[in-house]
Amino acid sequence: MKILFIGDIMGRIGRKTVAKLLPKIKKKYKTDFIIANAENSAHGYGVTETTLKELIDAGIDFFTLGDHAFKRTKQIDNFTNFPIIRPANFPPGVPGKGYDVVNIGKHKILIINLIGRVFMKQNYDCPFREIDKILASFAKEKLSAIIIDIHAEATSEKITLKKYLDGRVSAIFGTHTHVMTHDEVVTPKGTAYITDTGMVGYADGSIGLDSEGIIKTVLTQIDHPHIIPETGKTILNAVLVDINTKTGKAKSIKPIIEFINIK
Repeated sequence: MKILFIGDIMGRIGRKTVAKLLPKIKKKYKTDFIIANAENSAHGYGVTETTLKELIDAGIDFFTLGDHAFKRTKQIDNFTNFPIIRPANFPPGVPGKGYDVVNIGKHKILIINLIGRVFMKQNYDCPFREIDKILASFAKEKLSAIIIDIHAEATSEKITLKKYLDGRVSAIFGTHTHVMTHDEVVTPKGTAYITDTGMVGYADGSIGLDSEGIIKTVLTQIDHPHIIPETGKTILNAVLVDINTKTGKAKSIKPIIEFINIK
């Protein structure tokens, strides 16, 4: 089974990039299922019903989130109407769910969203203990694959999670920093891993934003507007994983980097 995971989608320009490039990628790699991190898809902060529908129309099957999951609180009730999960280690009582099982043909795939704690602003529950609880609850289930999005700032925290879960899950995709790392690997125990999957959005700025406001903020230590351009050169970062559905082990992992101009 070939699963494509797309990095953080940034704003309208990122959504347009997905719409233009994804059909070609799906055809080229013959993907079976597509997951994307959508927490920046609504002008850089959170999601809306409109942006999710747009990305579903573009060909994405399932969505994960991160620290911006609830930036647009009026949209929270809509989470139940879409194939979307938020980090499972948010505190108890938070709307939405942190994992879900999807059926792809005859195969059952468990998808889990986690968020890191190192250098993050909020005091989230422990992602390591939370993943143990989730995996224990599915111990008797026949699953063809287990996929994790770990949305975290620190590379060390994500790498430590890889070591902790090695051989227990099919794939671990890091998100949040918007810069694709070059450490993709399938471990000897069969877990595909990359520290960060990167982003989809404006390529000539600072992690999807126009650089001018960022530079002014750095120089003055006064917040200036952080603007997502509507046009220009864009990048699509994604990772393709091939999983043996009989064993739940990853066979290969391939980074995908595509550029396009949005007018």
